Amino acid sequence: MRTLVFLLLVAVANARVYERCEWARVLKSQGMDGYRGQSLANWVCLSQWESNYNTGATNHNTDGSTDYGIFQINSRWWCNDNQTPTSNACNINCSELLTDDISVAITCAKRVVQDPSGIGAWVAWRHHCQGRDLSSYLAGCRL
Repeated sequence: MRTLVFLLLVAVANARVYERCEWARVLKSQGMDGYRGQSLANWVCLSQWESNYNTGATNHNTDGSTDYGIFQINSRWWCNDNQTPTSNACNINCSELLTDDISVAITCAKRVVQDPSGIGAWVAWRHHCQGRDLSSYLAGCRL
């Protein structure tokens, strides 16, 4: 347990909070615009509502699982935090989602969106982004 706490503290110390347009450019450079039919604006909106663009964000859920990182990837299904029984479908340690190296988070988000729920797997996307005009999430970004 002490090791896990230490690793999480180290990971959070290396976390980063992106600015909206900076995050949009990163997502675009990583092939997220149009990935599985999802616009870049959908990904930016999702990230804003899930973590406020913070790679070190965590959220403890009532079912005992935890959401990690900029996409709030859940420990019950997608990553292993050595606390929650997990499917670990992304085959990663949850602590890898908490650093400023977003490549693991993006790879896992791409895996999540391949499931039948697609981007709808994220509650924040369903509540704040789905069916809405998302143009403001890319406004002024010069993409």
